[in-house]
Amino acid sequence: MDSPESYVSTRRVGRAVVSQINDGRGGWTPKLSAPEAEWRAALPGADERGYIENEHYTGVIQIGDARILIDVGFDDPSPASHFMPPRYRRTPGVTAGLAKLGLQPSDITHVIFTHHHGDHVAGAMVGDTARFSNARHFIGRADWDANPVRDDPNSIEALNLGGLDRLGLLHLPDGDIEIIPGVTMTRAPGKSLGHSIIRVADGGAVAYFVGDLFHFPCEAEHLDWVSPGRDPVKARRSRKCLLGATAGCKCEFGLVMLLPP
Repeated sequence: MDSPESYVSTRRVGRAVVSQINDGRGGWTPKLSAPEAEWRAALPGADERGYIENEHYTGVIQIGDARILIDVGFDDPSPASHFMPPRYRRTPGVTAGLAKLGLQPSDITHVIFTHHHGDHVAGAMVGDTARFSNARHFIGRADWDANPVRDDPNSIEALNLGGLDRLGLLHLPDGDIEIIPGVTMTRAPGKSLGHSIIRVADGGAVAYFVGDLFHFPCEAEHLDWVSPGRDPVKARRSRKCLLGATAGCKCEFGLVMLLPP
């Protein structure tokens, strides 16, 4: 993951240029709600503790005059980074990935957070300044209202989402919202109360950024398999809705992408 080509992937969705930036690779123990023998068979890469690695992605949508960033990932790699989970291996980061796409942080017009967790919001602020200072930032209101740590001044949420709120840059939709024509932020609770997915549609082609609705392919086969801390009923409903909308699709580089008609 040393070269930009190895961590930035791009496809077209109609007129839209849709990219993903791999922000790093690390592991966790998902503890899926299934008999151990079953989830181990579905996750052969898990070690004896159940620890398994996967990538962390942010997304970019370029269409017309809009430059939309989906999640902001970790803080950019540096010795001063204020959010770096242990045992993670970083790419050069989101800002370097944007540069590979010919973009600077000031070019971003909108930021959409799929949910409030630290690995999705930690790169939003640089000190007291918004990293993407020209962008409107969106997160589901339920994730803001129900997040119990956002008022802790030392939490990742307070440093980033709270910082954006103080600057007047944070917008809190109560439900589905069209960010620009063809790009829709849709509620998909389960991972969190305000978790959202993002739909990109143009010229008959459609793609979805699914956030943390799924982490592994086996979760699409077993809609009830969730990790602790999720709402299994809401997660199943959200997953079922998405899979119903994407019947006949193919999956590429972390996106659920529909084939053009």
